[in-house]
Amino acid sequence: MLTIKDLAVKFPSRFGDVTAIEDVDLTIKPGEIHGLVGESGAGKSTVGAAVIGLISTPGYIANGEITLDDTDLRALTAEQAHAVRGDRISMIFQDPQTSLNPLMTVEDQLIETIQTHSDVSHSEAHKRAVDLLEEIGIKNAAERIKSYPHQFSGGMRQRVVIALALCTDPELIIADEPTTALDVAVQQQVLDLLRELADRRNIAFLLITHDIGVIAQIADRVTVMRNGKVMESGETEQVLGAPTHPYTVALMDAVPPLDRKIARFRLPVENDIAAQTTAKGADAQKWLLDGEQTPATGLTVKNLTMRFRGTRTSLWQKPDHFTALDDVSFAVRPGTIMGLVGESGSGKSTLAKVLTGLLNPSDGTMTLGDAPLPPAKQRSRHHPSRRLMQMVFQDPYSSLNSRHKIGAILSEPLWLYGLVTDADERRALAISMLDLVGMPADVIDKYPHQFSGGQRQRIAVARAILARPKFLICDEPTSALDVSIQAQVLNLLKDLQATFGLTILFITHNMSVARQMADDMIVLRNGKIEETGASETLFTTPKAPYTQTLLDLTPKMPSEWRRAG
Repeated sequence: MLTIKDLAVKFPSRFGDVTAIEDVDLTIKPGEIHGLVGESGAGKSTVGAAVIGLISTPGYIANGEITLDDTDLRALTAEQAHAVRGDRISMIFQDPQTSLNPLMTVEDQLIETIQTHSDVSHSEAHKRAVDLLEEIGIKNAAERIKSYPHQFSGGMRQRVVIALALCTDPELIIADEPTTALDVAVQQQVLDLLRELADRRNIAFLLITHDIGVIAQIADRVTVMRNGKVMESGETEQVLGAPTHPYTVALMDAVPPLDRKIARFRLPVENDIAAQTTAKGADAQKWLLDGEQTPATGLTVKNLTMRFRGTRTSLWQKPDHFTALDDVSFAVRPGTIMGLVGESGSGKSTLAKVLTGLLNPSDGTMTLGDAPLPPAKQRSRHHPSRRLMQMVFQDPYSSLNSRHKIGAILSEPLWLYGLVTDADERRALAISMLDLVGMPADVIDKYPHQFSGGQRQRIAVARAILARPKFLICDEPTSALDVSIQAQVLNLLKDLQATFGLTILFITHNMSVARQMADDMIVLRNGKIEETGASETLFTTPKAPYTQTLLDLTPKMPSEWRRAG
């Protein structure tokens, strides 16, 4: 179906051409799902863009062949390429929210796409659009088709994008990170749909992702890329289960296993944060340990409820309420990591916002250590909990002030809480803290946009730790990171927790990550606790059927297939 030989793509710059990919070979058969995996910057999306003809200007294909069946895609005119793009090749992008027009109904967008590529009437296009929605598993398609994108969940929006890709009955679909932002349940639904389409319609898929678990779950073959080059390629079980290239081996070592707990992730020396730390980091460590000599702090939550007021349907009717948290009670033991898992919409982030004083609960009590933790309305800016409880957010780019240099970002908690009064001392301590998280001193005068996602997350962790907290809330801190960068950040959090006796609430939808991090676990569903207890007990002998469902839906590696069998 698709053949790529010796493909090279370059981007001109004032310092000469930058090679994005080179010497890439790849073949995909009809009905085959071919996984393209690697870290950010590996060139995965560039390969997909080259195939569909969407290389960003001034980039260009410098060498190679791209053949779709018997058609040489590089020999096509602009008009011919436009006809192929959509008719024979479609694309599914990572974020369905940006792929869909928010001002148009799903009906209008599907009909427009169908009529653009087919000479059919409006009524025939409408019928085909409804049939497509039914085929991809959207219930009440005839009614839901009139909805706008924001009226669908993330998983449903991704299904609509898949329907758009199917409008022209393509031979090849390029899926670029189609499940990155989805929880395991919705991710499994999307993956099952792709597999079904490949089998039933004989569509070839080029599945681009950094999630090796997704590749293991669905791909027939896999190609591993690094720095624009192919490292290894072959049958999925062979490449992932018995890799031969050192890079693939290192990549697999960074994947969190679901079937067992490991002390820490094995990483190459150049990627190991602990190995990069020098004597400079000792100053920050000493300063942190010289803080309040108090024991680790636990957290107790009793009967916590959070209701959101809905909208009125009439002037005389009372507004309805949505219960995000329903009578939630739990305790986090001092000096331990409590994992909090559940699907999107289960209430995980709402709980974090209530604990940190960003939302005012409807009912319930909270205690940090021996002191009551007042709700948001009663928690002043100078309340001790503002410093003792810190948070690391999912997206470090939005949580770091883009207009401030790293030095100012790290110095902020020091002057805000009155921990260091001298500006020069604050700067020196910030540099030392950067070293402790594996970052060089010269980044102190740079801005957040000059760093990768993993580096920004390290900076966000450093900022939180500089407040000398006793309790750290990590809300999906690695969900958007490559597997190797994820392993670096998880190792860092483990090291900091052990060194400084932190108590951590670790929120995630990734069950494999939760097993590696948590001492105890909470499983949340629809605002209620389904199960809680020791982490290893929950993973080996879960009591709640919902917990077992989450474990079953979590993608497993080939080595885990063999152990399970």
